[in-house]
Amino acid sequence: MSILVGYVPTAVGEAAVRAAVEEASLREEPLLVVNSVREGALADPTVASDEDLRRVTDAAAAAGVACTVLQPSHRSDLAEEILDLAREHDVSRIVIGLRQRTQVGKFIMGSHAQRILLQADRPVLAVKAPDAHL
Repeated sequence: MSILVGYVPTAVGEAAVRAAVEEASLREEPLLVVNSVREGALADPTVASDEDLRRVTDAAAAAGVACTVLQPSHRSDLAEEILDLAREHDVSRIVIGLRQRTQVGKFIMGSHAQRILLQADRPVLAVKAPDAHL
């Protein structure tokens, strides 16, 4: 089994990775870092750079955690992509970052985190960034 973390290069994504590395170290399980790109997007701010990914893998290695980075593309449903990967890799836990959003923002844009929390068939650890009021 392993720990799966959804990663985007933001404060929330970094907080999720820190928590996932701690979980993987505690459980002595490898870490799967998922940075999914929207298929067909010309520019996607959620795409991690090589430097971002190196920082993540270095942090895992420093904690003694084996780490694999997955960068699949998704059409429009990131939550489903994360849930499918969790089942495919039979992970023991999913770690996601939560960001502060207004009720209107949640209604208009939906919430990948909410769908993962409600539809996952395994434990989910939801993490906020230290400055969650942003």
